[in-house]
Parts: sequence; C-alpha cells; structure tokens
Amino acid sequence: MATILTLGMSGIANAKTDESPSERPSSKQKAKNVILFVGDGMGAAHRNAIRLATVGLGKELAMNSMPYAGLVHTSSTSAVTDSAAAATAMASGVKTNNGAIGVDANKKPRKTVLEAAKAAGKSTGLVTTSQITDATPAAFAAHVQDRSMQSEIAKQYLENKVDVLLGGGEDYWYPAGTEGAYQDYPAKDTTEASKGTEGDLVNKAKKIGYQYVTNADQLKKARSGRLLGLFANEEMFEQRPEGQGDLYDPTVSLPTMTEKAIDTLSKNKKGFFLMVEEEAIDEMSHENNAKQMIKAGQQLDKSVSIAKEYAKKHPDTLVLVLADHDCGGISVESVDSQDESGDGISKEDGPFNIPNSKEDFMIDWTTSGHTAVDVPLTATGSGAELFKGTYENTYIHDALLKAMNIENDS
Repeated sequence: MATILTLGMSGIANAKTDESPSERPSSKQKAKNVILFVGDGMGAAHRNAIRLATVGLGKELAMNSMPYAGLVHTSSTSAVTDSAAAATAMASGVKTNNGAIGVDANKKPRKTVLEAAKAAGKSTGLVTTSQITDATPAAFAAHVQDRSMQSEIAKQYLENKVDVLLGGGEDYWYPAGTEGAYQDYPAKDTTEASKGTEGDLVNKAKKIGYQYVTNADQLKKARSGRLLGLFANEEMFEQRPEGQGDLYDPTVSLPTMTEKAIDTLSKNKKGFFLMVEEEAIDEMSHENNAKQMIKAGQQLDKSVSIAKEYAKKHPDTLVLVLADHDCGGISVESVDSQDESGDGISKEDGPFNIPNSKEDFMIDWTTSGHTAVDVPLTATGSGAELFKGTYENTYIHDALLKAMNIENDS
C-alpha cells in the first residue's frame, strides 16, 4: 500500500465550523474592490501538490497565506456539480442544474454579483485561460440555459458592458467562414475554426467602444477604458491526443492578464469587481496530467501575488481564492515502488521534487471527473472575515454583496 503524506492546509487559518452564516461577523470596512480567483477544479490536495512542488515543506503559496479561510460545499441540484452550476451558485446565490448559466433550477435568470457591482457604478472584468465565454466567467455576466451557447454569452457580455474581457475563445466571436487573428483549422487542432452564431461580435465590440487586442504586445499597449482580448481559438492551452502530450503555454500569461485587468479597472473611483480563473487546473486534472496541472497552479499563484500587492496599497480591496469544485480526486503520496496504483485512470504521476529537499512525492488519481468533496477558500482584505467557516457555495454571493455593502435584490 502507498504511504499517503498527511499534508494539511498549513498556513491557512483554521476555519470555525460552529456558526451559521447569519452568525458570522459583519464586514467592518466596505470593500471598494473585489478580486475573486477561481482555480477551477482545485481541491485541497491540488493546493498542497502545487505548494510542495513550488515552495516546498514549511513554506506557503501566496494563495494560502491569507488570514481567513473557509470550507465550501460544492453541490448543485446534483451532489456532483459541473463548473456552470457551481459558478452560478457563487455568482447568483442559487442552486441550479448542471450546465445552466446564470439561471435558477426553474430556468429563471438571476442577477449576478458582477451585475450588482456594475449597477453600483463599479467597473467589472472577467479573465480566464479558458474561452472567455466558458462556464465559469459566463456565470458572472450572462444568463442562458446551456453553457454551450457561447456566442450568445459573448453577445450578453457586450450588452452588460463588462469592461474588461481577457481570455481565449475567439472562434465564438466570429461567424463561420470569418477567420480572426487565430487561424481556422490549425495543425495543432484541426477542429478549431470560427463558429459564432451571433454575427461578427468583435466588430460589434469595436463599434461600442472596446479596444480589441490579440497578443501580449497589443495588450501591453492598450489604453482603452473597455478592453476585449482574445488570445486563442479555444482554450489558451492544449489537451492533445494520447502520446502527443498536453501543453500549458498560453500566448499571454494569466499573471499578465491579471495585472492589466487590475490596472485598467482601477481607474474607476467607485471601485471594481474582477473574476480571474485558471481553467487548466481542471482541464489537466480531467486528463490526469499532474505536471501540467501544477504548472497552471503556479501561474494562478503568481496572479494572486499581483492582486495581494495591489491590496496592500489599497486596503479597501478584498482578495479571495477558491475553487468551484474538485477534479480528479487526487492523493499526494510518497514514492513507493510497491504501490498498488495500477494503470489507466488510477495511474500515478511523478515523481515530483520538493524544493530544497531530497524528497519526492507522487500524485495518484482516482477519477478523470469531478468529485463532491468540499473545497477550501482563502481570503484577505476588506470584508475577508465574512468568509470564515463552512458553508454552501451560494453563500459566497451573499457575502460578496455584504462585503461591498450592496443590497441583495436578486
């Protein structure tokens, strides 16, 4: 039998579990700005694997080094959620069916925390390494019955005037036959091509005041108040056929997108709401690829460091790091040649070295799908105390509004 390393969430404050959300303290200071990080599919074991591979024993990631922590139940109307329903719970405060975006279980649209922030005069932004119209960002600024309606989601982003949109998914912004900056049917994936259903949405975005950028240099030079950046046909990483190897090498890094989004949105004196997602943690977990999962997690942590530095200079900023659900059901184990791991889905990954030590560890997978385990949340800054404890994912919506002192009228 493999020896499992017992690796608690060291550095994360012990969360109280003996009080209901209504009994938790009120936010002492209004959060002018909110930066919400979603490590898609990132459970507690993922955090520890990323930590061990990045900083080693006895040290902490930026995402762990926060004074408040919570434990989040992740169910949708089903015990095991998908990203659409999980993000809808966090964004709108309601449980819904898997696959649904911004609507409740009766398919009724429900106001999101991003929309509430916009109504309060704040600037808003969505950043991801997935398609910008993928499930997690979509749930914060769109309302559709099925997450596959990505062009409709893009159209709603423009109608809702989301100020900053940075990610992949160019194919859903152009109609079939209209090639954008990224080649249709590229050799790396010949299935990728423009497939939009709502006309030329890039052109529409330009007409209503968005500056459109397609690479890192253009992003760096962008000065517009509203910014649309599409940096890949689909996701900003590659899940390739078996034997070819998955790739995590975005044309624009998550830290770069995060920094630009904060710089752009922070021009608003009334503050901003920004959601930043690292999608590849989930996607590489679906592929049972620990090496690429860790690489994506390291980029997420660098992005969190940028946000924390901003929050130090702007103490009226709330920074949170959480997950929508766990993916892969991993264990962090010691290296053991007698392990019963086996082949296929349960095959171990590794070894991975722990920096500044002679020790290695292995990652063992139990599934290529999502699980129903609770996921950790960490928080710092104005209103962070609202997030300690154990609670449903719907509570995140309520606490975010409370932290910003915005009335819950959803």
